Amino acid sequence: MTLVDKKNIKDIKNWFSSYVQTFKSRDSKTRQNIILKEKHTLRVCKEILYLGGRLQLPPAELRLAEIAALLHDIGRFEQYSRYKTFIDAKSENHAELGVAILKEKDVLKELDEPVKELVFKTILFHNRATLPVDETESCLFFTRLLRDADKLDIWKVVTDYYYRKNGRKNGSIGLDLPDTAGISEHVYQDLLNRRVVNMRHVQNLNDFKLLQVGWVFDINFLPTFERLKKRGYIEMIREVLPDTVKIQQIFEIISYTMENNKSE
Repeated sequence: MTLVDKKNIKDIKNWFSSYVQTFKSRDSKTRQNIILKEKHTLRVCKEILYLGGRLQLPPAELRLAEIAALLHDIGRFEQYSRYKTFIDAKSENHAELGVAILKEKDVLKELDEPVKELVFKTILFHNRATLPVDETESCLFFTRLLRDADKLDIWKVVTDYYYRKNGRKNGSIGLDLPDTAGISEHVYQDLLNRRVVNMRHVQNLNDFKLLQVGWVFDINFLPTFERLKKRGYIEMIREVLPDTVKIQQIFEIISYTMENNKSE
């Protein structure tokens, strides 16, 4: 299949910028959250290009990865505008919404059909709890790459929020979860068994922080682990969690996983 050329990426970037701009004239809270997702998207693009570069992807494949990153959260803008939330369970699946928007607006019309389908599937799978086992090696590779890049920036967003580095509180980042004491037993058991936390088990902000910590069980590439360790996101989240026996047990497992990862 013919991969992505420089003109394709330029045209899609121009469309993305114009599309996002249409949501910025709404109320101030909506504008704040639209800009939040726009900045997140642009940073995910940088992350995926870094990871792809470290993995020595050829230029055409790097451009394909960048398009997937640029469009992976395109459904978030309509989602927040329509429902005033980023919680899929309270609105609709933002990945599915994004693909529907891309198809409706024919954003990828200049790409070959196999490339379009690869981008659509990568977006559809980026937020799934687990990946399908019956997909092509190429699809699973780009999806894993996107998931790693996405996590790296979400860790930045949430740690900035927990430490209020932007000086403003935004409940949308914490999914408006209550900041109450303790952790859910289900979340504790998920992590004790080295499983990514099931979002349905998340009851408060502590659970949500632990869900983010548990993403270390779903990192796919060594450069992602290296970047995570260098930036210290896991340690930063540890500092804003209570110092309990259960939390200590969880972080012993997390630390072991970080030090003994077998990613590519």
